[in-house]
Amino acid sequence: MREDLARYQPVLRDPLTLALPGRIQVNTPPPTVGLISLVTLGLFERLGVARAETFEHIHGLVEASKRALALRDAACVDFDAKRPDPASFLNPKYLDREAAKIDMKRAAPWPLPPEEGDTIWMGAIDANGLAVSYIQSLFWEYGSGCVLPSTGILLQNRGVSFSLDASHPTALAPGKRTTHTLNAPLAVFDDGRIMSYGSMGGDGQPQFQAQIFSRYMFSRDVAASIDAPRFRFDKAWGAPRATLKLESRFDPDIVAGLERAGHDIEMAGLPYGDSFGHAGMLVRHRDGRVEATHDPRSDGGAEGI
Repeated sequence: MREDLARYQPVLRDPLTLALPGRIQVNTPPPTVGLISLVTLGLFERLGVARAETFEHIHGLVEASKRALALRDAACVDFDAKRPDPASFLNPKYLDREAAKIDMKRAAPWPLPPEEGDTIWMGAIDANGLAVSYIQSLFWEYGSGCVLPSTGILLQNRGVSFSLDASHPTALAPGKRTTHTLNAPLAVFDDGRIMSYGSMGGDGQPQFQAQIFSRYMFSRDVAASIDAPRFRFDKAWGAPRATLKLESRFDPDIVAGLERAGHDIEMAGLPYGDSFGHAGMLVRHRDGRVEATHDPRSDGGAEGI
């Protein structure tokens, strides 16, 4: 372990990009799940959802998230390991094919492994239009518990995501980088707007990002996009199966529609649940005006300096 840490060097790599109508989505490459976030948005775009806060909107996002998350173990691994080319999953033909498999009336079964985390997201945009999307994590509860004596830095414990199965794509090996959930999205719009947005939340990150971004696309209101009720599809610790968890502010008609479609619903019982992401969003307009908002689910903030 000490030798691995001593040899570690940061590497600057090109981000992943996905061209969609009116914009370019940008996110971080493997071993992060930035690819999952982009595929989710690419699939949802192809579903033809016309209005926000409808059954089609929420069901479409859930089903797009399921299909995207199925890629994680095979594609979101160390960039030096043998793996598929991430760009192949952003190819229009691939996205068309996967979107066609989504049934807009029925829920597809898909178990999602549980995950907890200890993460923050931050974004900033300056007067010149330089936009930053930044995410950092200690991961499990409070990191590894190992503190470097010379600096006081507490080490994360993302190594828990390695597999001890030697045939698994995420198999533990010397010098190998583990799959992790951190991904920092940006969006560049054809009309000159630039967006920095994101959320903490483990495996929920791509789901939360898709929800807040799709709501902005419908409304162009950063505060409403962050405030609106959220879902999270996952399996809680000790639970027998994955469920679709919903904040209590969802329209009862949407909840009933999701149940009829076969979603296993679990109401969180809270209007703003801490487990539904702590998100933020900043948008810089062509005229230099910047809008920013933070999540009422957290103790974050939005400041103009």
